[in-house]
Amino acid sequence: MTETERDQNLMIVYAVEGYSQNHNMLEKEVLILFQKHGINQSIREHYNVLHTQGFEEGISFAEDVLSWKKD
Repeated sequence: MTETERDQNLMIVYAVEGYSQNHNMLEKEVLILFQKHGINQSIREHYNVLHTQGFEEGISFAEDVLSWKKD
């Protein structure tokens, strides 16, 4: 695993934890939600921009994407 891949994984973990706290959900539920809507892959694809903003931006990014993809 490269350093970038490790950092992408950390951003995803931080986004899952932050989203779960912000929305009173279990991390497992958030992981399922993220997988359903491709959030993990989107974070990886946009990592070059997101990491310059800090880990909190991963949470905001996930919230924004999910707000556009209402079930």
